[in-house]
Amino acid sequence: MSEYKPPFHMTDRITNLVAEISEQIGRITVLSHGNLNPHLRKENRIRTIHSSLAIEQNSLSLEQVTAILDGKRILGNPNEIREVKNAYDAYEMMLSLNPYSVKDLLRAHKIMMAGLIAENGRFRSGGVGVFDGNVVVHMAPPAKFVPRQIQDLFDWYRESEMHTLIKSAVFHYEFEFIHPFADGNGRMGRMWHSLLLGKWNEIFYWLPIEELIRSRQKEYYQALGKSDQEVDSAAFVQLMLEIILDTLRDISAVGNKENPKAPKRQNIGALNDALENSILSKLKENPEITQKTLADALDVPYRTLQRKMRELKENGWIDRVGGKRYGHWMVIKARK
Repeated sequence: MSEYKPPFHMTDRITNLVAEISEQIGRITVLSHGNLNPHLRKENRIRTIHSSLAIEQNSLSLEQVTAILDGKRILGNPNEIREVKNAYDAYEMMLSLNPYSVKDLLRAHKIMMAGLIAENGRFRSGGVGVFDGNVVVHMAPPAKFVPRQIQDLFDWYRESEMHTLIKSAVFHYEFEFIHPFADGNGRMGRMWHSLLLGKWNEIFYWLPIEELIRSRQKEYYQALGKSDQEVDSAAFVQLMLEIILDTLRDISAVGNKENPKAPKRQNIGALNDALENSILSKLKENPEITQKTLADALDVPYRTLQRKMRELKENGWIDRVGGKRYGHWMVIKARK
């Protein structure tokens, strides 16, 4: 058994998050009869690729990424277009990858970074660091230690009896700490995290977790930095579990599109939606409330709340008076 043990400690918050995530997975599984709509799978895969690359400063829009993957020609940076095609090919092979195989990790990296860097498909040969402007925020271990450290990490993961939700996030953090490649570490770390989770429950092969990571990108990097400083990955694990839970809640809130027996979504004009009713009630009680505070109060993902608010505004139920900082919300149509 491997003697390597990543520094990590359990917290009550992490324990509770694992329980909530498991509950949400059960709920989604029942509603979907164990299957996700093929169209939803494709849509989520595109959103995953777009968000993961956007985190790495790829400037292509979701519409452009969709067009590329539909075989259409677009005007754009050739390298960014190549990144999209490579990422799609890498994610498409995910179901055939062995998450415990270093060889498969290198094979996936070769596809992910083909034509983008010279050292695609092999560990870096030189030193590498993570910068915030001109400031070094993380200096990765020397290249000569990388093969052994990655093998130790894979061995630890395979042998650990820790819950998959937790140890996959620990793996993600340790992978980014080692920074095994000359480039592509972020996108490979996020993809491998999804692969590890997918082997536990296949729903994770298709969840656009990267989209939530992108929406909380600053927190993502702050959690990596905090874990570095504390020499303990608990902060990063907790954030990743929160992101996973928000993603699952968002899927539940939107509803399952596969189940023909599920109630059909009514037109927003009828206001036949509990969440929208709750939003209107809260806005009438406190017109100055921020969307972030409102999302927390209603216990829904921030992105879901934003979408509902936009729909309510577009359909004439609410309006914003004044600016973001000093303005307030006005309920135009009263609830009947």
